[in-house]
Amino acid sequence: MEAPGDYGETHEPGISEKESPMKLNAKYVVFSMIAVASTYVMYHNERFLADSSHPAWQHYAPFKWWLLPHAVFGTIVLLFAPFQFSDRIRQRFTRAHRVMGRLYVLGALVLAPLGAYIQYYQERLGAPRSFTVLATVDALMLMGATCFAGLFAVKRKIALHRQWATRSYAIALVFIAGRFVLGVTGWEALGVEIAQAMIWSCLALSVPLADVAINWKELRSTLTVPVKAGASPKPSMPRNAVGAT
Repeated sequence: MEAPGDYGETHEPGISEKESPMKLNAKYVVFSMIAVASTYVMYHNERFLADSSHPAWQHYAPFKWWLLPHAVFGTIVLLFAPFQFSDRIRQRFTRAHRVMGRLYVLGALVLAPLGAYIQYYQERLGAPRSFTVLATVDALMLMGATCFAGLFAVKRKIALHRQWATRSYAIALVFIAGRFVLGVTGWEALGVEIAQAMIWSCLALSVPLADVAINWKELRSTLTVPVKAGASPKPSMPRNAVGAT
């Protein structure tokens, strides 16, 4: 099975292989922002995973054996996904590209239900049912988008495959985006309600923002079309020319 970003050897007409410098720069800016946010979240929220003596393990201990595979597959998704959007890697290292794509699909389809189950498990520790609903919706959206991306890759419907791969990655980034905003604003200290509101907001915006990225070239060209200069007025005929022979 081919994975998001795994375009193989078949290309649809009309899909340009070369990207303009402006598009490349925009891509680099976006992925640089994602890298900064991911680094912050890994340090601020998740560094306890590498420290068995961290106090946070007292909370996570009851379901740690569910949390560890969730973290491993989540890392696979967040680590390999950016490489799936590189045309250079796809063209020069096709085999590696396909392997990373399949690992992305596997990671997304494992981490999503695990995340929902972990949130359900935390109801025993006082977490609200509404958070379980949120985690379940997030998981279903991620699995659905990933399955569509993989299906269209197998069918060689490359344009649709790219669209759903982008949506899948955007939904996966909800994990990073919500924690990043809550952390840098300090809102994480305001309680579970604001945390849920922020994650719902990120989830609601994920697919629309992915569609902006998908249609960025068309949107940019639409917004930058130069205004056509008005037609120059037709010169009037001199009076003395009327009736001249």
